Amino acid sequence: MNIDSIKNGIVIDHITAGKGMSIYNLLGLDKLDCSVAIIKNVNSRKLGKKDIIKVDSDIELNIDALGYIDPGVTVNVIKDGVLAEKRNISLPEKITNVIFCKNPRCITTTEQELPHIFRLTEKEGKVYRCIYCETKAETK
Repeated sequence: MNIDSIKNGIVIDHITAGKGMSIYNLLGLDKLDCSVAIIKNVNSRKLGKKDIIKVDSDIELNIDALGYIDPGVTVNVIKDGVLAEKRNISLPEKITNVIFCKNPRCITTTEQELPHIFRLTEKEGKVYRCIYCETKAETK
């Protein structure tokens, strides 16, 4: 298999095997007008198996969404064919409009313009709660 190198763009690396498509869908990469490669089940010394996403364009990523889906991924920014920046992504303390409150009594149900904001309440269990009604979010 041959995947071309990137001149200017982003490589999302160290994705837990099988989570590449979830990240692709959540970040809306299908709407981009550039080349996007999803490489699944790549051998990795660190993880055993991993997924990789390559985007042949310098785009803005929702880092909080990325950290929520798979903390531990790395985002590599490529400029002129060389690594310009490497960011390690961790579990975000707060996420906005990534997950949505399922409580029918929550104010976000009646106030459509209100953002869905969740705070991390338990790091170990990856538990997020709605800031308005304290409803526990369903985990990914």
